[in-house]
Amino acid sequence: MSIETHWAGERLILLADKAIVWSRTASLIVADPHFGKPAAFRMAGIPVPESTTASDLERLDELLRTHRNQRLIILGDFFHSAAGLQPAMMDTIADWRSQNASLEIVLVPGNHDKSAGEPPASWNIRLVPDGWSLPPFSFCHEPRDIPTSHVLAGHLHPAISLREKFGGGIRVPCFWFRRTCAVLPAFGSFTGTHAVRPTFGDQIFAVGDGEIVEVTA
Repeated sequence: MSIETHWAGERLILLADKAIVWSRTASLIVADPHFGKPAAFRMAGIPVPESTTASDLERLDELLRTHRNQRLIILGDFFHSAAGLQPAMMDTIADWRSQNASLEIVLVPGNHDKSAGEPPASWNIRLVPDGWSLPPFSFCHEPRDIPTSHVLAGHLHPAISLREKFGGGIRVPCFWFRRTCAVLPAFGSFTGTHAVRPTFGDQIFAVGDGEIVEVTA
Protein backbone atom coordinates (compact mmCIF):
# COMPACT_ATOMS: atom_id res chain seq x y z
CA MET A 1 0.00 0.00 0.00
CA SER A 2 1.17 3.54 -0.70
CA ILE A 3 0.22 7.20 -0.47
CA GLU A 4 1.23 9.87 -2.95
CA THR A 5 2.27 13.26 -1.66
CA HIS A 6 3.83 16.37 -3.18
CA TRP A 7 6.66 18.09 -1.34
CA ALA A 8 9.20 20.64 -2.57
CA GLY A 9 7.42 20.50 -5.92
CA GLU A 10 8.19 16.79 -6.32
CA ARG A 11 5.90 13.77 -6.43
CA LEU A 12 6.82 11.22 -3.77
CA ILE A 13 5.26 7.81 -3.13
CA LEU A 14 5.31 6.84 0.54
CA LEU A 15 5.25 3.08 1.02
CA ALA A 16 3.87 1.01 3.88
CA ASP A 17 7.22 -0.82 3.73
CA LYS A 18 8.78 2.33 5.23
CA ALA A 19 10.45 3.63 2.08
CA ILE A 20 9.95 6.47 -0.40
CA VAL A 21 9.88 6.20 -4.18
CA TRP A 22 11.06 9.32 -6.02
CA SER A 23 9.88 8.30 -9.45
CA ARG A 24 11.38 11.18 -11.44
CA THR A 25 14.88 9.99 -10.56
CA ALA A 26 14.08 6.26 -10.34
CA SER A 27 15.23 6.33 -6.71
CA LEU A 28 14.17 4.31 -3.69
CA ILE A 29 14.94 6.03 -0.37
CA VAL A 30 15.25 4.21 2.96
CA ALA A 31 16.71 5.01 6.37
CA ASP A 32 18.23 3.02 9.21
CA PRO A 33 18.25 -0.63 8.10
CA HIS A 34 20.63 -1.47 10.99
CA PHE A 35 21.90 -4.65 9.36
CA GLY A 36 23.64 -6.88 11.88
CA LYS A 37 21.66 -5.78 14.92
CA PRO A 38 20.32 -9.30 15.66
CA ALA A 39 23.86 -10.71 15.33
CA ALA A 40 25.13 -8.06 17.75
CA PHE A 41 22.47 -9.04 20.26
CA ARG A 42 23.44 -12.70 19.96
CA MET A 43 27.08 -11.81 20.53
CA ALA A 44 25.92 -10.17 23.75
CA GLY A 45 24.19 -13.40 24.81
CA ILE A 46 20.66 -12.31 23.90
CA PRO A 47 19.01 -15.04 21.77
CA VAL A 48 17.28 -13.38 18.83
CA PRO A 49 16.82 -14.73 15.26
CA GLU A 50 18.97 -13.50 12.37
CA SER A 51 16.25 -13.91 9.75
CA THR A 52 15.51 -10.17 9.69
CA THR A 53 18.52 -9.47 7.43
CA ALA A 54 17.29 -11.83 4.73
CA SER A 55 13.68 -10.71 5.07
CA ASP A 56 14.61 -7.01 4.90
CA LEU A 57 16.68 -7.64 1.78
CA GLU A 58 13.73 -9.51 0.26
CA ARG A 59 11.57 -6.47 0.98
CA LEU A 60 14.12 -4.28 -0.75
CA ASP A 61 14.15 -6.60 -3.77
CA GLU A 62 10.37 -6.48 -4.04
CA LEU A 63 10.25 -2.68 -3.81
CA LEU A 64 13.06 -2.17 -6.33
CA ARG A 65 11.45 -4.57 -8.75
CA THR A 66 7.91 -3.24 -8.38
CA HIS A 67 8.88 0.40 -8.80
CA ARG A 68 11.71 -0.19 -11.29
CA ASN A 69 14.21 1.82 -9.28
CA GLN A 70 17.76 2.18 -10.54
CA ARG A 71 19.15 3.90 -7.45
CA LEU A 72 18.95 3.12 -3.73
CA ILE A 73 19.61 5.99 -1.30
CA ILE A 74 20.26 4.94 2.31
CA LEU A 75 20.00 7.67 4.94
CA GLY A 76 22.44 6.22 7.42
CA ASP A 77 22.93 3.37 9.89
CA PHE A 78 23.45 0.74 7.23
CA PHE A 79 25.20 -1.36 9.89
CA HIS A 80 24.24 -1.47 13.55
CA SER A 81 27.61 -2.16 15.17
CA ALA A 82 30.98 -3.80 14.64
CA ALA A 83 29.86 -6.75 16.78
CA GLY A 84 27.11 -7.48 14.28
CA LEU A 85 29.44 -7.91 11.30
CA GLN A 86 29.36 -11.68 11.54
CA PRO A 87 30.26 -13.85 8.49
CA ALA A 88 26.73 -15.20 7.89
CA MET A 89 25.19 -11.72 7.88
CA MET A 90 27.93 -10.27 5.68
CA ASP A 91 27.62 -13.18 3.23
CA THR A 92 23.86 -12.62 3.00
CA ILE A 93 24.32 -8.97 2.04
CA ALA A 94 27.19 -9.78 -0.32
CA ASP A 95 25.00 -12.32 -2.15
CA TRP A 96 22.18 -9.79 -2.39
CA ARG A 97 24.57 -7.15 -3.75
CA SER A 98 25.94 -9.52 -6.39
CA GLN A 99 22.39 -10.19 -7.57
CA ASN A 100 21.79 -6.42 -7.82
CA ALA A 101 25.15 -5.43 -9.27
CA SER A 102 23.73 -2.79 -11.61
CA LEU A 103 21.91 -0.95 -8.81
CA GLU A 104 23.47 2.37 -7.82
CA ILE A 105 23.67 2.58 -4.03
CA VAL A 106 24.36 5.86 -2.24
CA LEU A 107 24.96 5.71 1.52
CA VAL A 108 24.98 8.70 3.85
CA PRO A 109 26.79 7.17 6.85
CA GLY A 110 25.04 7.47 10.21
CA ASN A 111 26.26 7.50 13.78
CA HIS A 112 26.17 3.70 14.00
CA ASP A 113 28.20 3.38 10.79
CA LYS A 114 31.00 5.44 12.30
CA SER A 115 31.65 2.76 14.90
CA ALA A 116 30.73 -0.25 12.74
CA GLY A 117 32.95 0.71 9.80
CA GLU A 118 32.41 0.99 6.08
CA PRO A 119 30.86 -1.68 3.85
CA PRO A 120 33.44 -3.70 1.88
CA ALA A 121 34.69 -1.93 -1.24
CA SER A 122 33.60 -4.92 -3.33
CA TRP A 123 29.97 -4.03 -2.59
CA ASN A 124 30.39 -0.87 -4.69
CA ILE A 125 28.46 1.44 -2.37
CA ARG A 126 29.09 5.17 -2.80
CA LEU A 127 29.75 6.81 0.58
CA VAL A 128 28.90 10.49 1.08
CA PRO A 129 29.85 11.32 4.70
CA ASP A 130 28.78 14.96 4.50
CA GLY A 131 25.41 14.23 2.95
CA TRP A 132 24.32 14.18 -0.65
CA SER A 133 22.41 16.68 -2.74
CA LEU A 134 20.14 16.04 -5.68
CA PRO A 135 17.98 19.16 -6.02
CA PRO A 136 15.58 20.00 -4.60
CA PHE A 137 16.60 17.53 -1.88
CA SER A 138 19.53 17.12 0.48
CA PHE A 139 19.96 13.64 1.93
CA CYS A 140 21.24 13.48 5.51
CA HIS A 141 21.28 11.05 8.40
CA GLU A 142 20.26 13.43 11.16
CA PRO A 143 17.49 15.98 10.54
CA ARG A 144 18.78 19.51 10.06
CA ASP A 145 18.02 22.76 8.30
CA ILE A 146 19.82 23.51 5.03
CA PRO A 147 19.06 26.87 3.41
CA THR A 148 17.49 26.66 -0.06
CA SER A 149 17.04 22.88 0.23
CA HIS A 150 14.52 20.34 1.51
CA VAL A 151 16.10 17.69 3.72
CA LEU A 152 15.25 13.98 3.81
CA ALA A 153 16.68 12.30 6.90
CA GLY A 154 16.47 9.32 9.24
CA HIS A 155 18.09 8.71 12.64
CA LEU A 156 15.03 9.38 14.82
CA HIS A 157 13.02 6.22 14.02
CA PRO A 158 9.89 8.40 14.29
CA ALA A 159 6.65 6.98 15.63
CA ILE A 160 3.25 8.41 16.52
CA SER A 161 0.83 7.39 19.26
CA LEU A 162 -2.72 6.77 18.05
CA ARG A 163 -5.45 6.62 20.66
CA GLU A 164 -8.93 5.23 20.46
CA LYS A 165 -11.99 7.11 21.65
CA PHE A 166 -12.34 4.97 24.75
CA GLY A 167 -8.76 5.10 25.94
CA GLY A 168 -6.87 2.36 24.07
CA GLY A 169 -3.88 3.20 21.95
CA ILE A 170 -0.92 2.04 19.92
CA ARG A 171 2.42 3.50 18.83
CA VAL A 172 3.36 2.96 15.18
CA PRO A 173 6.23 4.09 12.93
CA CYS A 174 5.57 7.13 10.79
CA PHE A 175 6.83 9.49 8.13
CA TRP A 176 7.15 12.98 9.60
CA PHE A 177 7.02 15.85 7.09
CA ARG A 178 7.78 19.36 8.25
CA ARG A 179 8.08 22.48 6.11
CA THR A 180 11.66 21.88 4.91
CA CYS A 181 12.67 18.59 6.59
CA ALA A 182 11.12 15.12 6.42
CA VAL A 183 12.11 12.14 8.57
CA LEU A 184 11.65 8.55 7.41
CA PRO A 185 10.77 5.64 9.69
CA ALA A 186 13.49 3.04 10.22
CA PHE A 187 13.45 0.48 7.41
CA GLY A 188 14.97 -2.29 9.51
CA SER A 189 12.55 -4.80 11.01
CA PHE A 190 14.55 -5.13 14.23
CA THR A 191 14.65 -1.50 15.37
CA GLY A 192 13.03 0.57 18.07
CA THR A 193 10.98 3.74 17.65
CA HIS A 194 10.97 7.22 19.13
CA ALA A 195 7.71 9.10 19.64
CA VAL A 196 7.75 12.48 17.92
CA ARG A 197 5.76 15.59 18.74
CA PRO A 198 4.43 17.12 15.53
CA THR A 199 3.45 20.77 15.50
CA PHE A 200 0.83 22.67 13.54
CA GLY A 201 1.43 22.37 9.81
CA ASP A 202 3.35 19.08 9.98
CA GLN A 203 2.16 16.02 8.05
CA ILE A 204 2.20 12.58 9.65
CA PHE A 205 1.79 9.30 7.74
CA ALA A 206 1.47 6.26 10.03
CA VAL A 207 2.49 2.79 8.85
CA GLY A 208 1.69 -0.67 10.14
CA ASP A 209 0.49 -4.11 9.04
CA GLY A 210 1.11 -3.35 5.38
CA GLU A 211 -0.93 -0.15 5.42
CA ILE A 212 -0.16 3.56 5.42
CA VAL A 213 -2.55 6.34 6.37
CA GLU A 214 -2.27 10.07 6.89
CA VAL A 215 -3.07 10.99 10.47
CA THR A 216 -2.25 14.70 10.31
CA ALA A 217 -4.28 16.54 12.95
